[in-house]
Amino acid sequence: MYLQQHGAEVESREDPDRAAFLAEMGVPDEVGSCHTAVVEGYVVEGHVPVWAIVDLLTARPDAIGIALPGMPGDSPGMGGDTASWDRLPVVLVGRNGEVGPFA
Repeated sequence: MYLQQHGAEVESREDPDRAAFLAEMGVPDEVGSCHTAVVEGYVVEGHVPVWAIVDLLTARPDAIGIALPGMPGDSPGMGGDTASWDRLPVVLVGRNGEVGPFA
């Protein structure tokens, strides 16, 4: 797994009702994706590059977390050139569900 290759300890589990979990965590439908992680209390939704997770944990914004909506073909785990990962449209999900740019 991508995160493990970058030194993260990952506990994986299948959730038959992801929609309910995302709603409980406050993640709006518009940023939903295929994978969800909870990292130090923040939600990380989708194929988010490690740089964004590191930035999130460094900045520690008052937010639900970050997301990379959909499944971009050039995102981590999907292929593509790693040089393009710094241009992926990672978004910040605020406590009120508001979505805005992250970086």
